[in-house]
Amino acid sequence: MSDNTISSRLYPTRIDIPAEARVQIVVLLNKTLAASLDLKTQAKQAHWNVKGTDFYQLHELFDELAGELEEYVDMVAERVTALGGYAVGTARSAANNSILPEYPFDILDGKDHVTALADRFALYAKHIREAIAKTDDLGDADTADLYTEISRTIDKRLWFLEAHLQVAEIKAENGNAGATKTQKTAAGVR
Repeated sequence: MSDNTISSRLYPTRIDIPAEARVQIVVLLNKTLAASLDLKTQAKQAHWNVKGTDFYQLHELFDELAGELEEYVDMVAERVTALGGYAVGTARSAANNSILPEYPFDILDGKDHVTALADRFALYAKHIREAIAKTDDLGDADTADLYTEISRTIDKRLWFLEAHLQVAEIKAENGNAGATKTQKTAAGVR
């Protein structure tokens, strides 16, 4: 049975969310499970391979990120099964179904790892926010709440990663720290 078939299959349950809605929610949760597993292993890839003057700080941060993501992997998988679905969470299924791009294996510098992880955390955060809205629309406040819990931490971690990069970005913008890129673009300045 393929990942796509099993990820949308339900077993009998007494939960009061209609089966049609649960199928959609379980498919979405399995997509999140794949991305969560993938992001966790990408954070570990950075943890193992980071080099440079900020080695220790980043080595610890990346390990902490991976640990938090591991908790979300378990929470998401358990929600799938609570809804009567099958959690599809092997490494192979994660690789085949993740929304994230492959992690670059040839980087060592701390800043490059921070950039790669920040890019992926931003994509993951967007997926999580979209999932909040979708599960809420499907009448599953509990899953929307789970996604909201994940979203708060992921946004905070994205902030932590971006804080390592922002000084360089501000300097590149000739010290125009008062206006964001969005504000500059809207005003015609780039």
